Amino acid sequence: MSVTRFSESLSELCVSDLVRLILTDCCVFQAVGFADLSRVVQLLQDPLSVRLGSSLKERQIFILRKVVKRCQHGFLLRDLANICKILNLCAEKVTDHPEYAKILCDLLQICGLPFLKEKASDEMKFAAVATDCVSQMGYLMRIPLPEVRQQICASVISFYSHSTHTHYSDGVYPTHVDYRGLTVERSGLAETLVMSLALMENQLSVKLRLLQTLQILSRTSEVNCSLMLRVQAAQKICFHMSECDPSGPVLFRCSEILWNLLENGSREEVTAQLSNPDCIATLKEAFLNQLLNGFRHYDRQLRNDLLVLLSLIASNPNAPLIESGFVKHLTLIVTFPELKSHNPLVRNLKLSFNHEDFEMKKLLLNVIVVLSRDLAALQLFKEGRVMLGLMLLIKPRSPEPRSRCSWTPGQQEELQLQALACLISLAPLMLDDYMTCQGNTLLLLLLDWCLQEDSFSGRGHSFHGSGGRGGKKAQMRYCIRVLRSVVSLDLEALRQDLCDQGAIGQLLGERVWTLRWFIGRPEAEDAVSLEIQIDSQFILSVLCEGDMHRKELFGSDGVEMLIQYLSLDAALIFSGLGHNKLLLSTVDCVW
Repeated sequence: MSVTRFSESLSELCVSDLVRLILTDCCVFQAVGFADLSRVVQLLQDPLSVRLGSSLKERQIFILRKVVKRCQHGFLLRDLANICKILNLCAEKVTDHPEYAKILCDLLQICGLPFLKEKASDEMKFAAVATDCVSQMGYLMRIPLPEVRQQICASVISFYSHSTHTHYSDGVYPTHVDYRGLTVERSGLAETLVMSLALMENQLSVKLRLLQTLQILSRTSEVNCSLMLRVQAAQKICFHMSECDPSGPVLFRCSEILWNLLENGSREEVTAQLSNPDCIATLKEAFLNQLLNGFRHYDRQLRNDLLVLLSLIASNPNAPLIESGFVKHLTLIVTFPELKSHNPLVRNLKLSFNHEDFEMKKLLLNVIVVLSRDLAALQLFKEGRVMLGLMLLIKPRSPEPRSRCSWTPGQQEELQLQALACLISLAPLMLDDYMTCQGNTLLLLLLDWCLQEDSFSGRGHSFHGSGGRGGKKAQMRYCIRVLRSVVSLDLEALRQDLCDQGAIGQLLGERVWTLRWFIGRPEAEDAVSLEIQIDSQFILSVLCEGDMHRKELFGSDGVEMLIQYLSLDAALIFSGLGHNKLLLSTVDCVW
């Protein structure tokens, strides 16, 4: 400002105002030296600023730069009340005077450093003031300047996770990271930042930074996740997943935040918020886009994460998954590549048969079990030939050389076990499809295959293979479970079909050693083996009950076998493995 213009501004003031202005300047310069920030606040609030215009503005900016320089290592806890006032005053001025934006960003950058304490008691004494200061940082997101919003996010990230390595002068110590984390939680900053997402529609770079901030705040804190969910964070975050994002980080950040909310917040609340039709449509669109267009390892992992989110939504009976069209698409994907289809969705779909594709296949099998509680979903499964796809998965595998476009033997066996686990739930609900696919015949062939000595040794991978590794006991266990689930239904045609296929003789051990194989073998005395024997005896009991012809098929060989079971060592009954249940099932079979 020129000397002439400044003189003209001074001429408009009375003598008392001029004296007060001079005294204020002297006090402020002295105050900055002694870190008395109340004088700085007084200067910023001075009503003379309206009459002096740019002259006082330049003086205010000069003083604020002095404050920034003096406090470059962090603000003292006892000064935070004045710092909050200074930040708000600068925020009020920045709209009409952009020159304050740089100073505001500098002050916010210092707010990202740990607050400083002079005494150990300062943390408790100024806890409320520290909380208010952090809250004010969130409220400053209302300022429409991108650089200010970027700096707020950077300061929050730094403040929340900054580890102190700076050398401080004697008598001044940084607050601990745990104290800062507790301050952020008490301030409600996470809630404010979620609500400020609505202001970032046209600022993609700021939105990415804000999403990164929310991701960090929700990574380990249950309190922050609860605050975020209180303002419908899961739903709001999900809505941003469908926005145009050429680089892709928005989808990744949103997915990570939703995962954090699931792990650290209320899973029921997250699921309820995501059950919104728009959220489901957004997740479905993102999943299909990653499925069809994602070729990187990162894309496949993100695709699987989205599928897990959809699986959790499927557990909510009120979620409109069928109306969104997701279930119809699911029936096509879950049977791929076992079944061929001319549908555009899978016609050009290519799998690499790597670990991520394998995990997706298992997730898809899990989803159809969750959805099977809905009758409308079952109808779509019928139209999509899901039962046939499962039957092809459980079909006994021969030790042929693996082609490039197929699962490894270990993956095939794990999928076989999971398909059997799916059939336990689906077969009783889709009996017509089960009978059409000759499920009884296929299961008995699989049972025969499990007991063949010359077939390649099983691996018994994953959860479904527990207790059966190193052989085919896991397959036998689930095969018997499926048979038990369908035999339990009062459907004579199905039971007759089982008997016509020779199920009674096969379970007794006339053709292959099923029940007889377990008698007297020490290696068969485990929980899985006992479960197989109990379920086999239950199946025999149900098949033979009230039918003389089937009892004749059971015959004297079956009676001898039951006598051997009744002659169990009494000490085994109290072993805790389940021999007591085996004895009860034997008595039931005798009856």
